Amino acid sequence: MGRTQHKDVSYYTEGILAGNRVVLSQAITLVESRLPQHQALAQTIIETCLPFSGKSIRVGITGVPGVGKSTFIEALGMKILEEGRKMAILAVDPSSQISKGSILGDKTRMAQLAVAPHAYIRPSPAGDSLGGVTRKTRETILLCEAAGFDLILVETVGVGQSEVAVHSMVDFFLLLLLPGAGDELQGIKRGIVEMADLIAVNKSDGDNAQKALHSAADYRNALHLFPPKESNWIPPVVTCSAINGTGLDGIWQKILEYQVFTQDNGFFDHQRQQQTKNWFHDSIGQLLTNQFYQSPGLQDELSSMEQKVLNQELSPAHAARMLLQSFWKVQAGLWAQEKPKFKGEK
Repeated sequence: MGRTQHKDVSYYTEGILAGNRVVLSQAITLVESRLPQHQALAQTIIETCLPFSGKSIRVGITGVPGVGKSTFIEALGMKILEEGRKMAILAVDPSSQISKGSILGDKTRMAQLAVAPHAYIRPSPAGDSLGGVTRKTRETILLCEAAGFDLILVETVGVGQSEVAVHSMVDFFLLLLLPGAGDELQGIKRGIVEMADLIAVNKSDGDNAQKALHSAADYRNALHLFPPKESNWIPPVVTCSAINGTGLDGIWQKILEYQVFTQDNGFFDHQRQQQTKNWFHDSIGQLLTNQFYQSPGLQDELSSMEQKVLNQELSPAHAARMLLQSFWKVQAGLWAQEKPKFKGEK
């Protein structure tokens, strides 16, 4: 962290609100840190910036491997920047335990956006759990909004649960697919298709152009099998070519149409409130889990109970209840020691 840990809250908040990217990056690094003192400072910065956040549209982008996601994001992003928008691109990568995410990789894949004055690229590090990654990304979104970015693109880098995580923090969810729907429809999880607010068949150029149109028709038919979305929005299925730049203006217009449509019917704010509520409850669960596994004196009992479960001496549920009872006893003792004494109290 170098010298940043000696700077006070006002240094970060004033810098962020002024749109200073260096300070924004330093604040995000605090958010990502595991050191208690950094986490405490980060939370104070976030709460100071909260009143200045929320004034953006948050768009999640996911796609099957080989779909050309980075090329698509860069091509779409460059078009959107022409309208005078300020855009932050965040990558959620819970899958890489070795690389811990790579900002170099993101900047190499999006070379034009990396040097664009109104674009900011930042990956979320791959932590030990998806929950940790999503918390950091959500907090990063708030800081980027406070810094004046009015469009937040959240890209899924990993696979599997990362799509669900991204969907839980964005307003609009865009699914990129390849031409050739027949076999591919079998390989796409139903839940991911259900989450989509727009499906774009990329690489609709050259020999693929006709195939992409057929694929779009197949995906359109497939969407009829799903129940109506809570937003009452009917997800469009379009074709595009990130390399040629075709179809991108239409996609951006659909995103803006969605924003107006859901703001008019109240779903936009409802969804954000629900996401914040879920984040709050997820945070409680995560904090309790962390506190449980870090509880002093519980490690030996945990290992003992684990062995009894493996030996089939105890059921997992019974062992868990016994461990929780021990945990609460430890917590009650710690709380009694730390409880402040009031005037006249013995």
